[in-house]
Amino acid sequence: MAKRSLVFFSFLLLALAASAQRLSPNFYRKTCPNLESIVRTAVQNKFQQTFVTAPGTLRLFFHDCFVRGCDASVMLASTNGNAEKDHPDDISLAGDGFDTVIKAKAAVDSNPQCRNKVSCADILALATKETGGPSYTVELGRRDGRISTKASVQGQLPHPTFNLDQLNSMFARHGLSQTDMIALSGAHTLGFSHCGRFSNRIFNFSPRNQIDPTLNFQYAMQLRQMCPRNVDPRIAINMDPTTPRTFDNAYFKNLQQGMGLFTSDQILFTDRRSRGTVNLFASSNSAFQQAFVSAITKLGRVGVLTGNQGEIRRDCTRPN
Repeated sequence: MAKRSLVFFSFLLLALAASAQRLSPNFYRKTCPNLESIVRTAVQNKFQQTFVTAPGTLRLFFHDCFVRGCDASVMLASTNGNAEKDHPDDISLAGDGFDTVIKAKAAVDSNPQCRNKVSCADILALATKETGGPSYTVELGRRDGRISTKASVQGQLPHPTFNLDQLNSMFARHGLSQTDMIALSGAHTLGFSHCGRFSNRIFNFSPRNQIDPTLNFQYAMQLRQMCPRNVDPRIAINMDPTTPRTFDNAYFKNLQQGMGLFTSDQILFTDRRSRGTVNLFASSNSAFQQAFVSAITKLGRVGVLTGNQGEIRRDCTRPN
């Protein structure tokens, strides 16, 4: 029985490796040779309309890959409120992220050579590259999933209150290391959060401390002004208080100053096991960006459908 389990496990590892190997930067070289430039133009046009395009698209890609793999299942809509995007952990995903993919898909399909040949999953991966971070080569060849359920999201995404062990455990499930996790957390240099996601840190942290002692006190006072008690839940603030529109290593410098917005941000510095990586990325933007490229490439391989699996959706919001 043990031998049979070992053989099965070995086969599973080979299958996973093979699916990742089938992704290739040149996947659409013959079927849609201008794909990358088409997506880039569409994303840049959307970016000029609203900056939320950048963090919204990045977050959408992450949430998609961590639930059922990178198959654009997060894009699927449901008439009965039972899709991934309807789960409380996904309901705050910015509409501009979804709109970016839809507009890029329309631009791709307006080219007769490319029409109905490029998956929504690959368009989302390419759009993510155009969000202002470091340049990198995107592996392509993903197929779109047909299934999206609210239940599948439960327990699959990191929460703002996570400690280092919880973060590492969740990322390890997808073959991502602690360094990958810290690099991907650096994407919080862009984007925003609704006040309710961190209000416990500035008002009701513990019976002894109203304010989380790991939070910079001056920063906590600023947060209280921007997010007073009983604030409108739609109010959101920048996650990076210093350079919120630039993809840089300021996020890690902020952590050194006790200015991580979430507990799951600040723990990366307060826990000695991860502090060295935070300090490295804070001192070297190039080290951070290099690690980010490696991590987001690995993220893009998670649970991909390839070959005859899944489909090429004509409409990103519903299966064919």
